[in-house]
Amino acid sequence: MQEAVLPSAATRGIPLALALNGSAESIAGQIARALQLAIVKLQIPPGERLSEQDVASRLGVSRQPVREAFIKLKQAGLLTIMPQRSTVVVKISTAALENARFIREAVECAIAREAARLGYRDFGRVTDNLARQRQVAKSRQPEPFFPLDEEFHHLLADAAGRPNAWKSVADLKPLMDRVGYLVMSDTPIMDNLVRQHEEIAAAVEARDPAAADDAMRRHLSEILRPLSGLVTRHPDLFEPEVGTAPYAKPM
Repeated sequence: MQEAVLPSAATRGIPLALALNGSAESIAGQIARALQLAIVKLQIPPGERLSEQDVASRLGVSRQPVREAFIKLKQAGLLTIMPQRSTVVVKISTAALENARFIREAVECAIAREAARLGYRDFGRVTDNLARQRQVAKSRQPEPFFPLDEEFHHLLADAAGRPNAWKSVADLKPLMDRVGYLVMSDTPIMDNLVRQHEEIAAAVEARDPAAADDAMRRHLSEILRPLSGLVTRHPDLFEPEVGTAPYAKPM
């Protein structure tokens, strides 16, 4: 295990931990995953400048895998790359968040309906996942909740027989997870999210497609419900939306 601290964020002591030996994952993939986690957790804040050379030097790797990692994160909507100039962590865009929610709602509500039509093949894995979610929610620690959330939605897609449908929206998660981390750090929202997961799972197990659709729709809107308050409290993290009205508070 090799650790480095990005010099551009040295005052925050951000570690990048890479298992450079014996890992099946490419070095570029490991760098991208480590940077993505730090960006989602807001350890590397919106507007931060990153340098290929700095990251490569600190990790003891060439610039090529770092460049590939930056490209992956640009494709995920987390970085802006300006050749020969700088690479910057993208500020949070309320328009991009709403677009991501819209796409996820269309796909994941369809997944929920199909899963409810077919039912879970192994409900024990779902109940185990929910039990771990409840335990993490008690700790009020956002970081361990995210992989459990992803596992829950993946299990749902498997139940629907649509793993590729899940892959089509998985790339949108980092955009929403960044706000999700901020929301969970500010408010006790994890209990609500776990309860909504339980409602989705119960509707699927009851073979009720309409209830599963409704529960998923409410769930995907929950994480963005406090958005207007976050924009007010943390304006430096958000991209000013040109030509659009301020984000409306939910009714």
